[in-house]
Amino acid sequence: MDGSLAEAGERRIGWASRSMPVLTAVGARFAGERPFDGVRIAACLHVTAETAVLMGALRAGGAEIALAASNPLSTQDDVAVALGDYGIAVHARAGVDRDTYYRHIHRALDIAPDLVLDDGCDLVNILHTERTEIPVLGGCEETTTGIIRLRQMAAENALKFPMVAVNDTRTKRMFDNRYGTGQSTFDGIMRATNALLAGRTVVVAGFGYCGRGVAERAKGLGARVIVTEIDPVKALDASMQGYEVRSMAEAASIGDVFITVTGNRDVIRAEHLVEMKDGTILANAGHFDVEIDVRALADLASSVHPGIRPNMDEYLLNGRRLLLLAEGRLVNLAAAEGHPAAVMDMSFSAQALAAAWLAGEHSRLAPGVYDVPTEIDTQVAGLKLAAAGITIDTLTPDQESYLHSWRLGS
Repeated sequence: MDGSLAEAGERRIGWASRSMPVLTAVGARFAGERPFDGVRIAACLHVTAETAVLMGALRAGGAEIALAASNPLSTQDDVAVALGDYGIAVHARAGVDRDTYYRHIHRALDIAPDLVLDDGCDLVNILHTERTEIPVLGGCEETTTGIIRLRQMAAENALKFPMVAVNDTRTKRMFDNRYGTGQSTFDGIMRATNALLAGRTVVVAGFGYCGRGVAERAKGLGARVIVTEIDPVKALDASMQGYEVRSMAEAASIGDVFITVTGNRDVIRAEHLVEMKDGTILANAGHFDVEIDVRALADLASSVHPGIRPNMDEYLLNGRRLLLLAEGRLVNLAAAEGHPAAVMDMSFSAQALAAAWLAGEHSRLAPGVYDVPTEIDTQVAGLKLAAAGITIDTLTPDQESYLHSWRLGS
């Protein structure tokens, strides 16, 4: 890569760090405690300025780090170059093909890591299929999609080492998944389309924490929101919150903008695509590019006009134009810059503290998927409140006693 990008990367990282006081404090603590002395860490994450601040905190704690990208369209090349100047081995470049993407992951694994940080479970999958010779001690997973894969591996007794489900903390689900995904998804859609969303019908596929955030932001922008779901409880929740709930088959001919946020594949399929209106916008906010069946879209199209705007491709189907954003990949990272740094401050602080906990506790843990210890989640939230100048109440001794005694009643 062009070494002249390093200065731009430094500026981008410096700007992100201003909004990441919690992770900065964690890095300062790591510099004194050195929890990762002698520890090699391989990471497969989005190579962004926010990730760079995380890498800096781990490096301050003594870790040797190799970083690969978890999505080739999200890599910020200037950040990758700047990280290399920090002494972190970066194997990532924006826009690489699938083969190069996996080759970069293998290069990150060449350091024979003790711990791994994953975003989508591709790195962990390779450790269980192609690089089984590496004796990994444990790792952390950042995404809903990755946790789904890890829990299936654990259920089949295939998981060979402990993995911490960073995605499942209360702070991550509330702050990152809901508010981060909600805002950054529409940031990507608006940059790619410059479309007015007020008065249009937005179909949100999936009403988990991420889908809930997307639906809330769409409603706030003045859109009519339809939610599709497979879970009766989540569908009922969406309905009780005032959203219209339909099947994708019903919504296909109604929606103007479709956003998939499920963690599953083929959510929008050929039978849906053929029913869609002229000018329909298709966007994915789930981790992998499988939620919209892009292959079926290409097969149905009479012609394809790539790049009619940055991160927008036009597919013609019997005179109708369907507009696919970011090739069906994560629209918030491919067409925008992902979550705001203030959001990633909490997620990456939990990631860093969970990795430090795992470095000390791995010998006591059997292979499996573990929750982040509650005290880490609470600590991250407390640090964020303190950084924002927000104070909260604490229990009095009498209140503490009341909550811990079954003998006291009305």
